Order: sequence, then structure tokens, then C-alpha cells
Amino acid sequence: MVSVGLVLGGGGITGASFHFGTLLALEMATGWSPRSADVIVGTSCGSFVAAMIRHGQLDIKTFVGESRTQDAMTDRLRSKVYRKTRPRGFVRWVRSGIVPALKHRPDLSLVLGSPGIYRTDGLVEWVEDSIGADADTWPEDPTVIVAYDLKSRQRAPFGTTALPDVPIKTAVAASSAVPLVFDPVEIEGRWYVDGGVASGTSADLVLAHPEPLDLVIVIAPLASDTKRSGARFYESMFDRVGKTALEAELEMIHQQWPTTDVLVLRPDDDVMKVTRPNPMAIGNAVPAFLTTLGSMDTELARPEVWSILRRHLVAEPV
Repeated sequence: MVSVGLVLGGGGITGASFHFGTLLALEMATGWSPRSADVIVGTSCGSFVAAMIRHGQLDIKTFVGESRTQDAMTDRLRSKVYRKTRPRGFVRWVRSGIVPALKHRPDLSLVLGSPGIYRTDGLVEWVEDSIGADADTWPEDPTVIVAYDLKSRQRAPFGTTALPDVPIKTAVAASSAVPLVFDPVEIEGRWYVDGGVASGTSADLVLAHPEPLDLVIVIAPLASDTKRSGARFYESMFDRVGKTALEAELEMIHQQWPTTDVLVLRPDDDVMKVTRPNPMAIGNAVPAFLTTLGSMDTELARPEVWSILRRHLVAEPV
């Protein structure tokens, strides 16, 4: 039996589209079900996708519901993701973001703990609507949802013994709480934000698996190898940060599991044209999904990619 780890990186609502399109294309091409992964690590939008996979809801209906037009689909997604809130938590922001940042060289950590424009309860409701009562539990199979602890200033891997048991819907909300966009999420007296603050992927967490895996698949919406034509200045910065963190994590995997194959799937230029410059743009979610399906038809067929997939995921004919 082949053992597989699946790492789902952050990337906003269009990143979730990229995950759905990539995973469905992968399943159609190989017959392998992502739900059978031995361990899944999800960060930010990848945490929502991880929850859907573990509960058999990796399908287009989860994304668009009963909508029949793109406008209706966009309105549905907007109602799930963007629910406005009144600004609050300024004292928390001062303590968690401003004061620590001013003690050192001010950087992006200045926004940690800041009040958000939107609440995360829409994300919680989306998980509840999709997987029902299971939203209040945790998957039986190894699943790690990565958030960021504002007090310890470290990543917080829910689903491990390092953190308290929480419903998966709560962990998804915490992992997806992008600073400045969403309010931080409070869990047992501690505040958490998007796990992408620490790393967009946290691929090294698969190393907690008791035995080396045969294959690790990393889907990284914000770690592109190519620069989009006409890209805004900050796009390459985010990609560079994402790639640097991911490369360090992959090196750790290679060092500890030298025989493990690692496959990284990233957006190409066609996908980035619809997922950038704003990964949080709801109107681009459906086009991003459709473009990803076409992109992956080409990507998965590349000899160096298909050879790995055929070796590990494609069942031999009887």
C-alpha cells in the first residue's frame, strides 16, 4: 500500500479554487482519492479544503451549491466568506502586533492581532453546511490544521498533541483569519490568526508521521516559480517568501526521508492571470477553478510529473 502525505498551502479564495481544481484533476487522471491520504496538512484556505477532503466533500457542489450562474455562485461565496464586523480588539492589536514590532525592526508583523473588516463565522457556517455534525469533531485520519498563535508568535498545528482538541470548524476559522481582513479567532483564551503568517505550507509537519511516506504532494498557490506578466510589486515578494519557506521545508523532508518522492504543484501563468493580483477576489473564484482544470491537464502530463504519479498513484491493470 502506497503512503501519501498531502500538503495544502494558503492562497485566499482563489487558492481554494486552485486546490479544488488541482485535486479533482489529480483524481481524474490517476484514480487516487485525496481522502485516502495518510496525513493532510492544511493552512489558511488549505485548511478548509482539508476538512472537505476528510469528509468526502471534495466536489464542485461544495464550492457553488445549487447556483446556476456565475453571478449566483459569486454571491453565494461572498455570503460565506465576507461578513462585515465592527472594528474591535485595538488593545489586543497593540499588545500582539504594534508593541512587539516596535521593539525590533517594524515589518509585516505590525498587523498581527489587528481588527478585521470581516468575521470568520461565515467560514464556520460553510464548514457546518458542508459536513454537518462532523464540523464539531475532528477527522479520525491524521489531519493537521495550521494557525498562528499571537502570544507565542509561533505556528499552531491543531490536530496534534501540542494543542488542545477543538472542532475542525474552529481550527479552519483560526487558520484562515488573514490579518487586517478577518478578526483573530479566540480559542481557550488565546488568539490565533492565519497560519500563513509562519509559513504558507508548513510541509515539514508531515515528518511527524511515524514512518517515512512514499510520496508527499504539495499544492502551493502562493509559491509560484514564474513571475506573472504585469504583476504588482508585492506579488513577487509573497511568492519569494512562500518559496523560501517551502524550500527549507522540502530540504528537511529530503534529509530525514531521502527515499520519499516529493511533488510540488504550483499555479502557472494562465492560472495567475485569474488568481492575481488579489487572491481574495470572490469574483475570480470560479474562473480560477476552471482555468486550473485546464492547466493541470497539461501539468500532470509532463513526463517528470506523470512518472511520479504513475509510480505511486496509478493502479496497475488487473
